[in-house]
Amino acid sequence: MGKIAVAAIVSVWLIPISILVNRIVPDPYMDEIFHIPQAQQYCNGNFRSWDPMITTPPGLYYLSLVYVAALFPGKYFLQLASSFPEVCSTAVLRSVNGVLSVLCSIVVYEIITHLRPALDDRKATLFAAVLALYPLHWFFTFLYYTDVASLTAVLAMYLACLKKKYLFSALLGAMAVVIRQTNIIWMLFVACSGVIDITMAHQRENVKVDNLKVSNKDTSLSTFNTSVNVSSNLRKRKSRGNAEANKHSFYWTNTSLTSRTSGLLHEIQAIVLTSWHIKWELLVSFSPFFFVLLAFVAFLFWNGSVVLGAKEAHAVSPHFAQIMYFSLVSALFAAPLYFTGGHALDLFQSFWKNRLLGFSLGLLALIVGLLSVHFFSIAHPYLLADNRHYTFYLWRKIIKFHWSMKYLLVPFYVYSWFSIFHLLDKTQRRVWVLVHFLATSAVLVPAPLIEFRYYTIPFYFFMLHIGINNSRSWLLMGVLYTVLNVFTMRMFLFRPFHWNHEPGVQRFIW
Repeated sequence: MGKIAVAAIVSVWLIPISILVNRIVPDPYMDEIFHIPQAQQYCNGNFRSWDPMITTPPGLYYLSLVYVAALFPGKYFLQLASSFPEVCSTAVLRSVNGVLSVLCSIVVYEIITHLRPALDDRKATLFAAVLALYPLHWFFTFLYYTDVASLTAVLAMYLACLKKKYLFSALLGAMAVVIRQTNIIWMLFVACSGVIDITMAHQRENVKVDNLKVSNKDTSLSTFNTSVNVSSNLRKRKSRGNAEANKHSFYWTNTSLTSRTSGLLHEIQAIVLTSWHIKWELLVSFSPFFFVLLAFVAFLFWNGSVVLGAKEAHAVSPHFAQIMYFSLVSALFAAPLYFTGGHALDLFQSFWKNRLLGFSLGLLALIVGLLSVHFFSIAHPYLLADNRHYTFYLWRKIIKFHWSMKYLLVPFYVYSWFSIFHLLDKTQRRVWVLVHFLATSAVLVPAPLIEFRYYTIPFYFFMLHIGINNSRSWLLMGVLYTVLNVFTMRMFLFRPFHWNHEPGVQRFIW
C-alpha cells in the first residue's frame, strides 16, 4: 500500500508540471540540445552516430528506446524505419525521466522500510515523498538529463544488495555506469556496504555461538557440582572457564561492527579478519561487481579518459574545495535537521566528552578546510561565463563577494561535515561512514565544475541512513523543498531572458 501511495503522490505533481513545461518550453534546452538529438539518432537506428560534446555513456538513450518501444509497440515492430523516430519527440523523451522518478520514489520507499522495518508505514511514505521533492532531483525530472536515471539505477542497485541479490545488484551497477561513468564509485560503495553487512552478520553469529558455549559450560559445571561434592575446586575451574570464554566473547563483542563504542581501527580489523575467514563466500557473492570493475578499467584504457566527449573542459582536477561545498549545500537542504538548538548542543556535548581529541579534530578540520579553499578551489570557465546557472550567482555574489569570504565560510563547511558524521554515527558503523565519505570525495574532488547535480547521490545516501523519525522535521523539509521548487520552476518558465551575443531564449536553471 505504501508503494502505491508514494507513486500516486509523485504523480500528482509530475503530470501537470510536465504538461506545463512541455507547453512553455517545447524545444530542447541547455544540455538537452545534445541529449535529445543523440537519442533521436538512436531512434533512427543510427547507433554509430555520436555527438563529441556528450560526456556520458549512452545508457539513457538505450533506456529511452526500451521505453518508447513499450509505449508504441505497433510502430516499433511494423514501421520501424518511418514511424518509430517520430515518437521520439522532446516531450516523449522527457517523460522517460518522469516514469523513472516514480520508480525512484518506490525504490526509496523500499530502502527506507528495509533499513527501518519498525517504522510506521505512513512515516515511510512521508519520508519517500519528501525525498522525491529534493530540488536537484525534482527539477531535472522534467528535462531530458541523465540525473534521474542515474539516481534510480544506483538506488536500485543498493536495494538489491541490501536484499542480498548480489548478481542482480551488479547488473544494475553495470547499467548505472553505462548511464553515468562516475557511478562506478557508487557501485564500489555498494559492494563495500555489502561486505560490511556480511561480516557483521558473521560476527553476530560468532557472538551467539560463544554465548551458547558459555551457557552450556555453566550448565555442565552446575550439574557436575551437584553430583560431586567438591565445590571449592569446581568454583575455581568454573571461574577459569568463564574467564576464558568471556575473553573470547569480549573480542567479538568489542570489535563488532554493531558497537558504536568500538574504534574505527577495531572495526576495520574485525572486517579484515572476518573477511579472510569467509573469503570464498565473499568471492562468490561479489565477483560480479569485480567483473564490472574490470570492464570499466578496460573502458578507461580504450577511451583514455573518464569522460567520452569535451575532454578538455572536463579534465580531472584536484578540486578539494568541492567536498566543502557539498557539506554546506547538504546542510542547507537538510536545515530542519542541522540548524536546531538540540542538534548543535548534542554535537557540542559529543566533542566536550573528550575535549582534547575534539579540539584537535576541529583544529585539523579547519586547517584542511582553509588549505582546500586556498590551494584547491577551481573557477571553471563554464562557471564564470554562464549566467543561466544559480552557481554563477552564488560564486560571484557570495564566495567572490570579498577575498576573505571563502575563508570565512570554512567554519560552516567544517560544522556541516561534523554534523553529517555525527548524525550518521548514531545509526551506522564508523567504517560505513568512512566509506561514504571516501566515495563522496572520489566522485566530487576530480570534478572541476561546481554542479549541485553531482551532490544528489551522496545526499540521498546520507538522508536514507540518518535514522531521524521526527515527522515534524521531515514536514519542514518538505515545505522547504516545495518553496524552492516553486521558485526555481517559476524562474525557469516565466522569467526568460536574452543574450546580446546569441539568439534564442535563455532560462534560469540549477
